[in-house]
Amino acid sequence: MTIGFMLRSDHLGVTSIIRDLSLNHRCYETLIHFFRSSAWSTESLRQAWLQIVRRSAPLLVVHGYVVLIGDGMKQAKEGRRMPGIKKLYQESENVSKGAYIFGHLFGAIGLLVGDSRKWFCLPLFMNLQDGVKTVLGWKTSASEGETPSHVVQMIEQGFEAAKGFGQALLLLDRYFLSVPALERLQACHLASEARMHLVTQAKSNAVAYERPSAKKPGRGRPPKKGQTVKLKELFTTRAADFQTATVRLYGEEKTVQFLCLDLLWGQGLYLELRFVLVVYEGRYSILVSTDLTLPATDIIMLYGYRFKIESMFREMKQVTHAFGYHFWSKSMPKLNRFLKKEEAHPLEAVTNEPDRQCIQKTVEAIEGFVMCQCIAMGLLQLVALRFSDRTPKHLFRYLRTPSHAVQSEATVAAYLRKSIFRMFTQNPHVSITQIIKSKQGNAEVERDSLVS
Repeated sequence: MTIGFMLRSDHLGVTSIIRDLSLNHRCYETLIHFFRSSAWSTESLRQAWLQIVRRSAPLLVVHGYVVLIGDGMKQAKEGRRMPGIKKLYQESENVSKGAYIFGHLFGAIGLLVGDSRKWFCLPLFMNLQDGVKTVLGWKTSASEGETPSHVVQMIEQGFEAAKGFGQALLLLDRYFLSVPALERLQACHLASEARMHLVTQAKSNAVAYERPSAKKPGRGRPPKKGQTVKLKELFTTRAADFQTATVRLYGEEKTVQFLCLDLLWGQGLYLELRFVLVVYEGRYSILVSTDLTLPATDIIMLYGYRFKIESMFREMKQVTHAFGYHFWSKSMPKLNRFLKKEEAHPLEAVTNEPDRQCIQKTVEAIEGFVMCQCIAMGLLQLVALRFSDRTPKHLFRYLRTPSHAVQSEATVAAYLRKSIFRMFTQNPHVSITQIIKSKQGNAEVERDSLVS
């Protein structure tokens, strides 16, 4: 299945895998039911993929930390009986995109891999993080509490990935800098020996606090915070204190001005964070790190890699069509597009246990499909990093601006489409070759081998 996702030439569902691998037509029903099978689970697949990445991927390590990247991704879906669909707001400067859509909200955790030639955000896993609260509540007892918010789930998922590496830095967008996220991070540190620090961005109107004075005049409890600091004003009031440094950003050496301060942040939390005020090409940014020992230049350099996850989303959509699933269930109530906030969700009226199990299976099928797509994209990236120098790119795919370093995922996928059967012939002893050949029709295989 994953090999089929890597090289299929069109995005017409299971049929495209049958065509491009020349599988027997009897495999169609098997592939259709694969994602609803109880013979495997998304969690076991996730753990196996994580072990492969730890063993094979060239990781970026900064001061002993691997670099993770997290973000949310919204995918428009119109299925009336597809679980997890809800009304979502999407911020965009593109006027062609609607402000509100109906679709799925995924949370993704990626790993920065590569070398000085090119860096990829390798997807570790993705899961639905909104719209499935009721479905998840059927599995958990009341004592386990409610399903956490999208922001808190991102911290939990990032920490689970960090456990596989011991310690990690998680790059997040400014949306994820919140008190609940930091509180959840502290709770994770108390419950595990693994360590994870955040590198993110603060909003332009962010307010921090100085440390409280050592002695408090008069009676009463000592203060938890000192004077208020409006970070945006520091770009003007402390302009003379900014330092100049050369930092590698977006593959080039850039000159930036920065001011590094350790201040308290969070109403009621007052956790000490490292703030780095950055001036770059006339633009102002306020970067934040929970690691107070991380140098300011490294924080600036690291946050420049955060956009790699956006490139990963684009490649997953355009190259492998990772979100082209159509799983639905007759047991699912029809989507009500005009449901008000105070009204009960139609899923709450589903009390029949077989219907609940069907809906849960559909959610698992969606997440299992996306997990397989994460593995397919990750394998394309690993192949690009390891074998780009062996790919005769100019002979099979025209590129207006060809890369002289590491090839893109799209180039690797195009190469595999044209050479996969030759590879099968040259490596008959490999397990994947034997498995795929056992599912093929002999006449079709011979014909496609001659064509290739």
